[in-house]
Parts: sequence; C-alpha cells; structure tokens
Amino acid sequence: MAKRSIIHMINPMIHNSPFDINMAVDAGYDVIVPYENIKLEEVHNLAQDAIFSRGPSGVKKTSMFIGGRDIGLAMDMLDEAKKAMVPPFEISVFADPSGAFTTAGALVACVEAELKKNFNQDLNGTRAVVFGGTGPVGLATAVIAAQQGCDTTIVDHFSIDTALEFAAEAKQRYGVELRATAAASDADKARLISNADLVFCTAKAGIQVLNASVLEDAKQLKVAGDVNAVPPLGIEGIGIMDFGEPLTHATNSKGAVAIGALAVGNVKYQLQQALLTETLETEKPVYLDFRNAFDGAQKLV
Repeated sequence: MAKRSIIHMINPMIHNSPFDINMAVDAGYDVIVPYENIKLEEVHNLAQDAIFSRGPSGVKKTSMFIGGRDIGLAMDMLDEAKKAMVPPFEISVFADPSGAFTTAGALVACVEAELKKNFNQDLNGTRAVVFGGTGPVGLATAVIAAQQGCDTTIVDHFSIDTALEFAAEAKQRYGVELRATAAASDADKARLISNADLVFCTAKAGIQVLNASVLEDAKQLKVAGDVNAVPPLGIEGIGIMDFGEPLTHATNSKGAVAIGALAVGNVKYQLQQALLTETLETEKPVYLDFRNAFDGAQKLV
C-alpha cells in the first residue's frame, strides 16, 4: 500500500495555529499531527522518531513544520531537526513561526518590486525603518532588508533597550548590522522617517503608527508597506488592497507609493502554500526559513 503523506507540526506554545494547519491540508498533506509545548531539547528525538519509522521511501512523504512566536527559537529548532537526520533517513523541515518568515518575505519582496518599478532602484543602499521591529514579523523583515543591503533601523514603541537587544541578537545570529531605537511620540517618528527611503510597518494590529502629519515630514520616502489589516491601519492613507497606489499623505516625497496589508497577505498566502508544497513534493530534503521565503516571494511578485 502506498505511504500516506504526514507533516509533524512542532510548536513550543500551548496550541498550533489553525492557519498553519489549514495551509498544510490545502497543500495536500494526508495527515497533520500537531505537537504542543515542545521544548528545544525534545526536537532531536522527535525528528528521529519521524525518520526511522517509515523507511527511505516513506521519509520522502514525511515533513516537519516549526511554528511558535519566537523566531530565534524556531531557527534553533530547525537546526536541531537538521542535525537529527541520518541519510538516507531525512525529511524536509519548514520553519515559519507566527507566519513571520512568509509575511516578512512577502512584505520585503513587494516593497522591492515597487521600488524597482517606480524608482528603477534595488534595496541595496536604501535607508529603511521598521516600526514594530522587535516583533516576529518586524525583526524578520529587518534582517531580510539588511541582508539585501538596506541601512535598516528597528523601532520599538517603548524601549530602546529592547530594540538594542534584538539588534545584538540579529548580529550574532545572522551577521547583519541593525540600528535600534525607540519612538513613542509623533516627533520621534517624524525624525526617523524624515530621510527614510522605505518604511515597513509591522506593529500590532489595530494601532495607527504613522498619521498624516508624521508622513508630511518624510522628504525622500519611496515605498511604504503596512501589514496591519485591522482598523485603524498602521499607516494613515494606505488602503488594505493598495499595491503601488500613491501614498497621498507623504506630500513632500515625490512619487511615494503604498502597499497594503491584503496585498502583502495575498503574496504571503501563495508563498506559504508554495513552500509547504515544496516540502511535500521534493525528491531531496529541504530546510526552509526566512531566506527561502524571501527568494520564493521575489518569484511570486
């Protein structure tokens, strides 16, 4: 009898995301098995239980998905799972905690596409500001942007110490240099975006980060992307379906364009589906993280 496909969904939190489970079903997996409250030290044994129980042909129909909210922990779990493989007993592993890697990959790819289309410029050498930069999506966005050559600043709403801690972790883990700051007031935000080329808004849903008055202080803003689809939106004046529409409130930045949350979300959805399908159909095991997400998103946009 032909082996059925199985994906083991590892999560350090108290529950797995219904979004991820639905995506795995729609990607074509026959069996989805969720694991909750998993500790890092448990991943190695779980991975080996998954590979040694099906034989070399069965492992080709077996994968692991890593969720949670902590992107550093997800990367550590991905590394532990990879270390557990014993060729030819190997399975594919895909890390996407809170959808942060696919959302960030989609966001940066969309911004890059509009930057090239409207300004004939790539990411390298641009100045980028990431509001909500200490959250999972924000930090992943910042790392991807920095790896593409952006001079990138992460912004925490409350604490510069928190921002500095995340910047230090990004340097240690990924070898990127991130600037770090805090900005609670409109004056602080206006100062930050005054000479920014790109703005990524990845703050909590339902919070307006940049209002029209702040946007007027931007002098060279080219593209602004917002992943908040819950009113009030993160950046005033951006529509949730905007994809290259004029950013009307940035009156002092000639030609600035906007990318809304559902435009990013559409790419993110297609991207997560494509990466899950890759883990299901690949002949050789793959190990997917935010870098693969960005590469995949570039192809989609």
